[in-house]
Amino acid sequence: MRKLSTIRAAAIILVAAFVSFILSVSLWFSGNELQGIYVGIWVPSILSFGAVALQLRGKGHE
Repeated sequence: MRKLSTIRAAAIILVAAFVSFILSVSLWFSGNELQGIYVGIWVPSILSFGAVALQLRGKGHE
């Protein structure tokens, strides 16, 4: 059961990063370059936060 919830959490993190990436590209090509760059910075932040959260979650269950 724990593995399923970890997979679900990882999937949510990846979907959030992907949505941020798509939004960033959309903003860039619609002429809002600065906003596109700003939103694009969220992608590594979301992935980093997700990696740390999943590591802490794993340590809490040991």
